Amino acid sequence: MSAPPVGPRAILVAVDFGRVHFQESLAELRMLTESAGSLPVAHITGKRVRPDPALFIGSGKAEEVQLAIATHAAELVIFNHSLSPAQQRNLERFLNVHVIDRTGLILDIFAQRAQSHVGKIQVELAQVQYQSSRLVRAWSHLERQKGGIGMRGGPGESQMELDRRMLDTRAKRLRLDLDKLRKQQGTQRRARMRRGVFTISLVGYTNAGKSTLFNVLTKANTYAADQLFATLDTTTRRVYLPEQDNVIMSDTVGFIRELPHQLIEAFRATLEETAHADFLLHVVDASSDESAQQIEQVNQVLSEIDALGTPQLLVMNKIDLASELAHSPRIEYDELGRPSRIFISAKDGAGVDALRSVLAQIVSGTVNAPSSDGLACDKILK
Repeated sequence: MSAPPVGPRAILVAVDFGRVHFQESLAELRMLTESAGSLPVAHITGKRVRPDPALFIGSGKAEEVQLAIATHAAELVIFNHSLSPAQQRNLERFLNVHVIDRTGLILDIFAQRAQSHVGKIQVELAQVQYQSSRLVRAWSHLERQKGGIGMRGGPGESQMELDRRMLDTRAKRLRLDLDKLRKQQGTQRRARMRRGVFTISLVGYTNAGKSTLFNVLTKANTYAADQLFATLDTTTRRVYLPEQDNVIMSDTVGFIRELPHQLIEAFRATLEETAHADFLLHVVDASSDESAQQIEQVNQVLSEIDALGTPQLLVMNKIDLASELAHSPRIEYDELGRPSRIFISAKDGAGVDALRSVLAQIVSGTVNAPSSDGLACDKILK
């Protein structure tokens, strides 16, 4: 991981509601915070049966956060959960600092990373949808005036209505722009199909090494870094395979736990490249203790975009960092003799030639790979 950012000092807050993988989710929040350019200086955790309606964490824990803010001179509090508009507003009043939730944090990272026209439109649409939900009572300090000729509805209601109307209008324009871009992408896909182009899409949990593998297979020079959401915009390049010339590969945004629904919906234009691919390379961080859960998270998103049934091959990457798995590259097959997993290191190049060979056989139709549909993660990972 790169050096910690020099940015706003942030207190991280996470509540254990009895769900599994709590510590892993907290570690992920820290990485997200650093990816956004903030500096985590402390974390506050607690256990609850359910969120407090007013402050989410309750008044006692909120006082603990308040003390941490004073102790560390923090400027920001980041929650590892989705907060209601009322909870966020109450916390900001109580703590007297800016408070953001997990959805807002991920949206901020996406806004920083979007480079292409379609990427920027998709991020802005997600932000507009998120901001629209935060308008409730945002102008409650302006009291509603009594009715009368020319006086119906006070300034508070008027300002909120104006803001909501402005956001709704902007959202409609962004959706129209996205529809046009999606039609253009559809035309390009149909043209590739007529030319007999075989399309491969890289999918995987964020920071699994997709972009590094993409650069190796396509001889591209796209941005790759050891951080969450290093790649946001879809990049498509020709992939070099033995005796196969008409193959292209797309690298797109990585997935993560509790990926905000606004992003999945707004990023349809990007994710459709995955939904319409002929084949998926599902890149997994083999060195992570959470690899099984990360596969499940990716498959959940694939299911939402109707891509779960697309044939896919699990690429167990980062074997150079794996402690319990064999460090030598290898291919594993299912009960029907189809390649189901291949162990590689995109960074060192170990196993990449074998992956090229398998892909060439899949493109030519010599071998098939199983789809993820109906395959349990625990079965895949045995």
